Amino acid sequence: MPPGSAAEPQQVNRTEMTPLLYLERSEQVFPERTGAVYGARSFTYAELADRIKRLATALRRAGIERGDRVAVLCPNVPAMLEATFAIPLLGAVIVAINTRLNAEEISYILDHSGARILIADAEHAQVLEPVKDSLGSVELVVTVDDPEFAPGIAHVFDGPEYESFIDVAPDPSLEYRVPNEEDMFSINYTSGTTGRPKGVMFTHRGAYLNALAEVIDHRLWTDSVYLWVGPPMFHCNGWCFPWALTGVGARHVLLRKIDPPLVWKLIESESVTHFNGAPTVLIMLINDASAPKQKLDQKVRIATGGAPPSPTLLAQWDAIGAEVTHLYGLTETYGPHTFCDWHYEWDSLDAEEQARLRARQGVANLVACELRVVDDEMSDVPRDGETMGEVCMRGNNVMAGYFNDPEATATAFRGGWFHSGDVAVMHPNGYIELRDRKKDIIISGGENISTIEIEQAVASHPAVMEVAVISVPDDKWGEVPKAFVVLKQGQTATEAEIIDHCRSKIAHFKCPKAVDFGELPKTSTGKVQKFVLRDKEWAGHDKRIH
Repeated sequence: MPPGSAAEPQQVNRTEMTPLLYLERSEQVFPERTGAVYGARSFTYAELADRIKRLATALRRAGIERGDRVAVLCPNVPAMLEATFAIPLLGAVIVAINTRLNAEEISYILDHSGARILIADAEHAQVLEPVKDSLGSVELVVTVDDPEFAPGIAHVFDGPEYESFIDVAPDPSLEYRVPNEEDMFSINYTSGTTGRPKGVMFTHRGAYLNALAEVIDHRLWTDSVYLWVGPPMFHCNGWCFPWALTGVGARHVLLRKIDPPLVWKLIESESVTHFNGAPTVLIMLINDASAPKQKLDQKVRIATGGAPPSPTLLAQWDAIGAEVTHLYGLTETYGPHTFCDWHYEWDSLDAEEQARLRARQGVANLVACELRVVDDEMSDVPRDGETMGEVCMRGNNVMAGYFNDPEATATAFRGGWFHSGDVAVMHPNGYIELRDRKKDIIISGGENISTIEIEQAVASHPAVMEVAVISVPDDKWGEVPKAFVVLKQGQTATEAEIIDHCRSKIAHFKCPKAVDFGELPKTSTGKVQKFVLRDKEWAGHDKRIH
C-alpha cells in the first residue's frame, strides 16, 4: 500500500481481533506464571507458548497451509489446549471432535470438513480401528500418549507420537497477528440428533469477543484457577474458556475425565476458583460421597448450562458456599450467549427466591447484545413471564454459518435472526427463562406443558437426584408427560409418591402420568439424550404428535 494512501491510517488504529493475541499477551506479561497443570506435569506460559509454536511448526512442515483443516480427537489434555492455539496460529482451522462419537460419525466429520491431519488421543483413537484405512482426506494421524492417566495403549495408526512430532525448533516466522479477523478459526460440529451434524463456523473475531465476555461475566483474573470439569474443549471450543483464561494469565487445571473424588481433591489442592459443568455434572458431584459436608475453604464460581438447573440443585451448591451462575447458548453462538446477571438487591431475598432467579437464563452478554423471544410472526412476545415464544439471537457471537451448507444457514438465519429452536418466556425485567426445546413442548389435550417445569417439581423431591421428562402417547389426551427418575444413593420413592409430590407443586394436568426409575442416557457434555427415551416410548407410532 503506497505511503499516505487513504487506507493507511487503519493500520495505526486497528488490530484484527483473534484469540491468538491472548496467548501473546500472557507469554509476554506472565512468562514464569504456571499456565497449565495436568497431573504431575505443569507448564509456565512461556513453556506453553513454546509448545504451541512447536506444534504449529510441525504441522507446517507436514504440509498444512492457511485455510486447511486439522482435526483433533482428544479429551481435556495438554495436546488439546495446545492445538486450540497452534492450528489457528498457522491460519488453519481446528476441527475438534467429540470423543464419544462412533467410527462412522467421526469419519463423516473428517470427510465433511476435509481435514488433512488428525491429532488423536491413543485411547480415543481405538474406536477408529475398523475405518483406519478409509479416512478420506486424512493424510497423517498423530497419536497422543498419556502415560500418567491412560498408560500402555497400543497405537491404531502408524503416524508419529505427539511429543516426538513437536520435537522441532519453533519457526521464527510464526506471528500472532491475522490478516482478517473474519477468517475462519474453527469448525464445531453439532450433536446431530435430528440428522447429520452440521459444521458451525467460528471466526477469529467472534472467538475473541465471546472470550472477552467470559472474562467479564465470570470475573476471571490473573489469580483465577480453572478446573476443566466441563465442558470439553471439543464442545464449542470449551465455551471460549481456553482463550479467556489464557488472556488473563489464569491457570488451567486440565482433567482427562470427570472423576468426582479427583475433582474434589483438585478443588482443594489447586485452590480452584472456577469450573463449569452441565446440571447433570453438578448433580453427580454434589451427590458423590466425596463431596464436602461443610462450606468450602474458598469461594468457587461455577457456570452451568446445557439444561436449566433446578432451584433444588442451586440451593445444594449454595449450601457449601459455591456461586452457581446460569448461562445459555448454542454451538451456533460460540457457546454462552446469555448470562444471568445478578442484582445485588436480590441478596436480601430468601434462599428459595434467589434460587428461582438464578435458574433463569438471563440477558445477552456484553458482546452478544441482541436477544428476543418471538412468536411465529417474528413479533416479540409480551414481557409477562408466561407467554412462550422462540429465542432468537443476533450479534457478534453468532456463527458465520454452517460449513458447506448454505441451505441450512439460510434456514437458521431467516428473518435476519438466528433461530435457536428453544422456547422461552420473557420476564418484565428482560430476563429470559427457557421452557423447552420446540420439540420437547408437550401438547396434552390442547394445553402446552413445559417439561422443564415438571422436571423442577420432580427434582424438589428429597429422594430425587436427577430427572428427565418427555411426552408419551395417550389415547385420550394425545400425549402426556412421563418422568424418568434417578434416585439418590440409599433413597427410595415410588411412582405414586413422585406424582403426589408434583401435585403439591404444580397443576395436576401438568404432572407426570407415569414414572420410570433408572439411569439416563447422556451426551459427553452431560446433556440428557431425551431423543433416546422418546424413540423407545414412541416406537411403533407413525408420528410423534397425537
